[in-house]
Amino acid sequence: MTEDREARCRRFLASAGWGEAERRVLAADASFRRYDRLTRGSERAVLMDAPPPQENAKIFHYIAECLLEIELSAPRPLAMDDEAGFLLLEDFGDRTFTRALQEGADEAQLYRLATDTLIALHQRWWPDVPGLPPYDEARLLAEVALLVDWYLPAMTGRQTPADQRESYLAAWREVVPAMLAVPHKLVLRDYHVDNLMVVDGREGIACCGLLDFQDAVIGPISYDLVSLLEDARRDVSPAVVTEMLARYQDAMRPAIDRWAFAASYAALGAQRNAKIIGIFTRLSRRDGKHGYLQHIPRVWRLLEGDLQQPALAPVRAWFDREVPAGLRGVPAKPGYAEEAPS
Repeated sequence: MTEDREARCRRFLASAGWGEAERRVLAADASFRRYDRLTRGSERAVLMDAPPPQENAKIFHYIAECLLEIELSAPRPLAMDDEAGFLLLEDFGDRTFTRALQEGADEAQLYRLATDTLIALHQRWWPDVPGLPPYDEARLLAEVALLVDWYLPAMTGRQTPADQRESYLAAWREVVPAMLAVPHKLVLRDYHVDNLMVVDGREGIACCGLLDFQDAVIGPISYDLVSLLEDARRDVSPAVVTEMLARYQDAMRPAIDRWAFAASYAALGAQRNAKIIGIFTRLSRRDGKHGYLQHIPRVWRLLEGDLQQPALAPVRAWFDREVPAGLRGVPAKPGYAEEAPS
């Protein structure tokens, strides 16, 4: 944090009544955001530092208020400077689902809680909420292009030729209707165990704390479920995946058609996994965050599983033709291969 930004942060905290609180770094992530924990006697809060224009504290505040209104556990906003990008939030503690699993919590029980929270979100969300963008074809294709814009050049040592890139996007365009052919609700975008909290002292789905939803959009209900079950950072038990898919679909009947949902789930899983391969490559080559590369083999396995869905035949054919097995691996770190694109 620059000196000027630090001074503005201190003024914000003082105006919110937390100027004298003890402050320590809580977390940073793949974005420009960082989080500090504030302690004031027995009270705690979280400071989100979301510098504009890359980040938008105001939209996080808006979505948090929406989630609270439908009785889901988003961190309650306590104060905001939206112009500077500072937000003071309720502190859910340290027990993410990831940490709970590492401590020996029952995997199926936690995933039931996460699935039931999604069911509640999709059943309670309003038909029309202003101020949130659609997860439309343009956005879906822009994300999936990250694979040919970052990953493929890292593997081949050259920019992806324009005709190869266009044939890739053309294949995905054929699949977009299958992605979108389910009801559309709020999509949190990063719904997985790293962003879910076990909130002490609450019962039922209220004990599932929701984080990292500032990039939310309105889009297919299948997206967050595949984000949960096709986790880039951990292997989810096949039995748990099968149970959660059935649990979700049973609860959402008759609002969804099982065949359409299965095609949308696989198509969005493939879209998300192709995007993640590109993002993890970019984080390594542009930002020097090489730790993300360790997850790419898992994401490739998930992508190849998704591509077996018949609705994905055009995309599967493109990968079979353009990305042979020898290119489906982990990119070398910069310095051992050609530089990444600017």
